[in-house]
Formats: sequence, C-alpha cells, structure tokens
Amino acid sequence: MEQNELQKLVENISLQCFNKPFQHQALFNPRLRTTGGRYLLHSHNIELNPKYYEAFGEEELILIIKHELCHYHLHLEGKGYRHRDRDFRELLLQVGAPRYCRHLPHQKHQAQRKFYMYACLQCGLTYQRKKRMDLQRYVCGKCTGRLKMIENILGKWC
Repeated sequence: MEQNELQKLVENISLQCFNKPFQHQALFNPRLRTTGGRYLLHSHNIELNPKYYEAFGEEELILIIKHELCHYHLHLEGKGYRHRDRDFRELLLQVGAPRYCRHLPHQKHQAQRKFYMYACLQCGLTYQRKKRMDLQRYVCGKCTGRLKMIENILGKWC
C-alpha cells in the first residue's frame, strides 16, 4: 500500500465511522516494533506499523486506524483520549475498534528472560531476581547474612 492510498483510507474511515474529517497526515513508520500504530499529540499525525498490514492484511490495519482515530478525535475535542479514560473506551465500543492490537506472528507472547537465583549463606533463604545483584553491596533482608549466586535460570516472563 502506498502513502497516498493510506492517507485516503484513513480519511474515509474517519468520515464513515466518526463523521468527522481527518485533517493531518497518516503514514507508515517501519521503525515501530511493539505497537500497531500511534497518535502523535504535538503534530496530530498518525503513524502505523507496516508489519501489521503485511502480516494480517487490510482488515487488521483498519482496526488499528479506528483505534488511533479514537485517540485523534478525542484529543482534538479536549476529551479523555488515553486508554484508561471512559470517553476513549466508550468511543472504541461505538466504532468497533479493539483496545489493543494482535501480536505479530514472529513475536513470542512470552519472551525468554534470565532469572538469577541467590541464597543467603547464614539462613539459607533464596531470592529470585530478574536483574543481577552486586553481592558486595547487598545482604540478606532477613538476617543480614552474605549472599551467594546459585545459578542463572532461563525462565518464561510475560
């Protein structure tokens, strides 16, 4: 899909679903990685992830456009445009837009992440941490004994 086709699509969806014109730019941003699209508050432009169009087609792209147009129109009207706002959630229901987009097929829902296991040398209490700890600086929270790293564990984290 070309840039001018995307602009026309966004303008048409805005008129059909919201009965309001879209007067700014809609563009593909290939640098987006973790989101289907975003609404830029300062420029009022909408950026869309082209990977969603490639993976799921035009139907998913239309849903993402509706979602971003909800942010756009509510922000311009001075209403609650954030995900947690009631105005935003009600408008999503009215136009049939999802609150969140689907995961891309190559993205894992649960990423692999290391966990570090530590044990107290005095009381034997074990600690599981996502980040590595400086053992010279930290002590056991129960007995203030010295800590020792047991092992690195590869676990699942959502």
